[in-house]
Amino acid sequence: MESTQALPRPASPEWLKWVIAITVSFAALLQVIDVSIVNVSLPQMRGNLGATIPEISWVITGYAVANAIIIPLTAWLGNHFGTKAYFIFSLIGFVAASALCGFSTSLGMLITARVLQGLFGGGLLPRAQAILFETFPPHQQGLAQTVFGLGVIVGPTFAPTLGGYLTDTLGWRWIFFVNIPVGILAILMASAFVPRHNPEGRSDHSIDWLGILLLALWLGSFQTFLEEGQADGWFESGFITMLAVVALVGFILFIWWELKARHPAVDLRVLRHRSVVGGSLYAIVLGLSLYGTIFVIPMFTEMILGFSAVQTGMIIIPGALATGLIMPVVGRMIGKIDTRLIIGGGSVVIGLAMFMLADMNINTNTHSLFWPLLIRGIGMGGMFIPLSVATLGPVPKPDLTAASGFFNLTRQIGGSIGIAVLATLLAKRQVFHYDRLSEFMSKHSSVTQQYFSQAQVMFQSKGFAAADAHQGALSLIDRMTRLHAMILSFEDAYIFVGVLFFVSLPLVFLLGTGSHTRRQRA
Repeated sequence: MESTQALPRPASPEWLKWVIAITVSFAALLQVIDVSIVNVSLPQMRGNLGATIPEISWVITGYAVANAIIIPLTAWLGNHFGTKAYFIFSLIGFVAASALCGFSTSLGMLITARVLQGLFGGGLLPRAQAILFETFPPHQQGLAQTVFGLGVIVGPTFAPTLGGYLTDTLGWRWIFFVNIPVGILAILMASAFVPRHNPEGRSDHSIDWLGILLLALWLGSFQTFLEEGQADGWFESGFITMLAVVALVGFILFIWWELKARHPAVDLRVLRHRSVVGGSLYAIVLGLSLYGTIFVIPMFTEMILGFSAVQTGMIIIPGALATGLIMPVVGRMIGKIDTRLIIGGGSVVIGLAMFMLADMNINTNTHSLFWPLLIRGIGMGGMFIPLSVATLGPVPKPDLTAASGFFNLTRQIGGSIGIAVLATLLAKRQVFHYDRLSEFMSKHSSVTQQYFSQAQVMFQSKGFAAADAHQGALSLIDRMTRLHAMILSFEDAYIFVGVLFFVSLPLVFLLGTGSHTRRQRA
């Protein structure tokens, strides 16, 4: 059956294409910033709303779970209601939910508003990317994805700095209120410029309620498992163990049902395209690096080096700027150079930057951090656009939105997995290194005793009694041991991410070259 989509053809005015690109990029930026902007404001929220740490964490978990559930459904929702209608509906809902978050007077109200924000926001990213692929001809995809990628990649990097500034100067509610003017602008632009899409199959296809239910069951359980697992001790908690079982059983049933359903809510058949498989696996690695290292680097600078949130943000900014500057250059290379070479080069660059970060220690300063973070930013900018084009470029138009939704979902899941894995790795390796360092110090007791004596003399010189000086020296040595164990655990985390990028290099052979024209539907 021939598509009834009324999306712009290559003959459309050139200016209209770029206005559409800017419009959908605004919308995508709103969604990706809200994934991480909240993190720095949690302490102030907790104090203002009288919540415990486990309770306030659901402000993040609720958004992430709702977002993950809705992303795979965006293809079906767009086809059912129309791309433009669903896109604008998602924008309006996201802005309204953002306002509700800002006006929340209780923890329950805030969590509910964040869930709504996640449900509406989940439709923005994959639909925005699909609109770009439908709007631009293949030879312009590189530059179009550059505009889109600047928001998606640079946004999460700037989000903690922006969130910290707004929280410190105006209060935590403004991290939500700031969405309103940008969102209204995006709504007006989308209404004026995004082409209308006549929904397909609204009257012919029944709604796959069971598929939606199974998706919500397994993906909601899995996302909650990742978000809350470390805090609850993973499988030491009965609740976390139950989530793991529900996620696994739900996932198996979901796959079985969606593959046999005539009109599935999530079209898993897009995985027949080799590029979608390879690109989605690579997106997990990219999401792990993007969100995982944004989680780890501030912890290192603030816990080890004693930087403030603003200082940390300033250190991260040069790398984000490097990402923004390199993306247009890479965009112009699409179609001229095999995208697989660019993606492989970006992986190597990021891997090397991670190994450079692994060399950090207690004497690290801003200059030492500048180069590895700058190099990492260059690598991230060099990967995102080619990966999007190499993954989605070979996909036929009828499968494009479903493929885009799956691709974006895997990047988000990669981020959640990255944060969970790196948080667990830091905790476990810190204990491991502390035990090893303690064992080393006991084997070299004469050296330890010398440090202990020097510390005891130092405390006594400051007026401490002998017993207090003895206890102070013991505490000082223990703190030093824990500090060095923590530094070594960060080293392990950086090495883990670096190795992962090198191990994932063979995935490039599953991707498209970026030099062909997308196949047309017969």
